[in-house]
Amino acid sequence: MPIKVGDTIPNVTLKCVTSEGAKDVSTEEFFAGKKVVMFALPGAFTPTCSAKHLPGFVEKAGEIKSKGVDTIACLSVNDFFVMEAWGKAHDALDKIALLADGNGELTRALGLGFDASQFGMGTRSQRCAVIVEDGVVKKLDVEAPSKFEVSSAEAVLRAL
Repeated sequence: MPIKVGDTIPNVTLKCVTSEGAKDVSTEEFFAGKKVVMFALPGAFTPTCSAKHLPGFVEKAGEIKSKGVDTIACLSVNDFFVMEAWGKAHDALDKIALLADGNGELTRALGLGFDASQFGMGTRSQRCAVIVEDGVVKKLDVEAPSKFEVSSAEAVLRAL
C-alpha cells in the first residue's frame, strides 16, 4: 500500500549530498520539526527529471521557501555519487537537499516503487511530490505513468 495523507514517513537511513560529501541521515531526523517539500523521481540524468523536474525546483526554490517551507528535498533511487554529480550539473546543491536512496529502501517503504527493468533501470521511484510537516504527510501527488503534471514545482506552489 502506498503512503497516504496522515501517515508518518517511515524511518530509514539515506545518503544526503552535502558540501563535505556523503552524510548519513535518518528520515526521522531529516523531517523532524520541519515543513519539507520532497519530490521523488525515477532517476538522475534521465530526460524529464533533468530537463524539467529538478530544474523547476531549483528555479522556484525561493518562492517555495517563502511559503513557509524549511527544506526542499529530491529523492531518487540513485547512489550518492550520481546524485552529487547531478546536483552539481544543475547548480542545485545549495537549494535542494539531494537524498540518495541507493537501495530503494525509502521508496519501497513509501510504496512508491515501480519496476523499470524493461529500461535496464531496476526498481525506481514513481514521480511524485509530498508535503511533509514534522514527519507527517500533509499532501501527496503521484504522477500517472509517463506524466509530469502534479509533481512539478509550479503544482507544489499552488498546493502551498
